[in-house]
Amino acid sequence: MMRAAVQKPRMRLPRIIEMNLGFLGIQFSFGLQQANMGPIYRYLGADEAHLPLLWLAGPMTGLLVQPIVGALSDRTVSRWGRRTPYFLVGAILCSLGLLLMPYSPALWFAASLLWILDAANNITMEPYRAYISDRLDESQRSIGFLTQSAFTGLAQTLSYLAPSLLVWWGFDADLVDANGIPDVTRIAFLAGAVISLSTILWSVLRVPELPLPPAEIARMQLERLSPATAFRDFVTAAREMPPVMRQLGVSMLLQWFAMFAYWQFIAFALARSIFDTADPANSGFRQAVLLAGQAGALYNAIACLAAFAMVPVSRRLGARNLHAAAVAISGVAMLAIPGAQDRAHLFPLMIGIGIGWASMMGNPYVLLANAIPAERTGVYMGIFNMFIVIPMLLETLIVPLIYRPLLGGDPRNILIMTGIMMIGAGATTLIVRRPSKAI
Repeated sequence: MMRAAVQKPRMRLPRIIEMNLGFLGIQFSFGLQQANMGPIYRYLGADEAHLPLLWLAGPMTGLLVQPIVGALSDRTVSRWGRRTPYFLVGAILCSLGLLLMPYSPALWFAASLLWILDAANNITMEPYRAYISDRLDESQRSIGFLTQSAFTGLAQTLSYLAPSLLVWWGFDADLVDANGIPDVTRIAFLAGAVISLSTILWSVLRVPELPLPPAEIARMQLERLSPATAFRDFVTAAREMPPVMRQLGVSMLLQWFAMFAYWQFIAFALARSIFDTADPANSGFRQAVLLAGQAGALYNAIACLAAFAMVPVSRRLGARNLHAAAVAISGVAMLAIPGAQDRAHLFPLMIGIGIGWASMMGNPYVLLANAIPAERTGVYMGIFNMFIVIPMLLETLIVPLIYRPLLGGDPRNILIMTGIMMIGAGATTLIVRRPSKAI
């Protein structure tokens, strides 16, 4: 049964920023993966058509870990809080994974390590989103989630740009180890390990969780915390899923399938269109990887600014309408990328990608947060993540089958496909109806 919402104390913006600083560390890790895992796999000898299968760790660990961890965190009672134990365990494992990844001696090692790294990120991710709903009153949740979106943009700007910054500071982009992995990649991952752990620690120490009311603790302790109770909570929550979650399903399918494919193939598309190479041992290929990082940094910087600009626009247009327009704009930009012949043509297109990315990381959660009961926030955030990881899982299975027969083995055609899907995601967002308030 849903209970009346408890009024939360209002927080000043600096405190909201501090509580979300740990999200910067999580997203720095994700940004390193998005920008570098495809090239790392190619340096270690992977076939281009099979790259999506090597990214299977992300959607599979998200599918398995996040709903259960979300449900467990709803029931956790500890001296450190409800969500904090998951933040800390995930951050420690993530830092270890980042330290080891660029030293991968073989393809199987890198692929296996990605499973550990993604599991660690997923242990942290949904409890962190639930933490926003726990800590903030409904009137401040929009700024809370859009602050997370802004930190996503900032973190991924830094992570995408890190190898290029090292080159601009004098490091040799062509200095590689015996496996072909550049030194600048290894240094960027080392920085990510430090940032991931330190930002989480800052957030949990500076903005601790609110103490749970005794009645809520008593309710949570009626049954012993276990995977079995978490699974039962998951099944019950899925059966009672709010209509707004179902209505978002098609849009989420299209936009996350598209973004996952975009991350995997953007560097290879730029290598062909701007540097006229597909050879990972070629200096032009390494330059394309750096350029993809610079373009990714730019769209994430735009996303960081756009997230804050979206707050007043969201109040006027509504999160649904704003999201529909933003992802459609992103789709138009993706369609234009294969025609870009240099930086001057490529970089302006990142404005559109950034607007769409800012909205994807904020507005769907604004729609969701006000439609779910407070005591089930963790499990519903975990279920909602399935709307992200299932499209990613489908992408890893479908793209290898169609890459050569339907797309001609050309990564530029992947971007045309993703652009069409993002425009479709914008159109299907309009079927979402305004959620009724969870009580």
